[in-house]
Amino acid sequence: MTKVYTSSVIGASAEQVWDIIRDFNGMPLWHPLIAVSRIEDELNSAEVGCVRDFQLKDGGKIREKLLALSDYDFSFTYSILESPMALENYVATLKLTPITDGLRCVGEWTAEFDCASKDEEELRVLIGQSVFQNGFDALKARFG
Repeated sequence: MTKVYTSSVIGASAEQVWDIIRDFNGMPLWHPLIAVSRIEDELNSAEVGCVRDFQLKDGGKIREKLLALSDYDFSFTYSILESPMALENYVATLKLTPITDGLRCVGEWTAEFDCASKDEEELRVLIGQSVFQNGFDALKARFG
């Protein structure tokens, strides 16, 4: 099992950032790699079990299922159902933790998945840097 962990300090409260990222269908509004997204079967984007189908700006398509959502913990967990990446059993969590010293929070994005050993390092960098850190950098830029 391959594990990826990325964290970042964002210059806004956990509540402010959560307002942006909570919408499971809202990634095109804040993540620079995502072009469009839709929730399948007309379900609510906060409904556990809903599936988002999104297209990357490079044309790739990914389908993900919402497994858990907690407004109390500022977190959601999802799995990948379909992806151009050579991985299986992918489960990730995006979580915000308030920092009590100032108006900031820590974002933590983790993933676990199975892949061929030859692909492990490439996927770890792709997911950790291109996806997770790129998303955090966009949030940091948004909040100054």
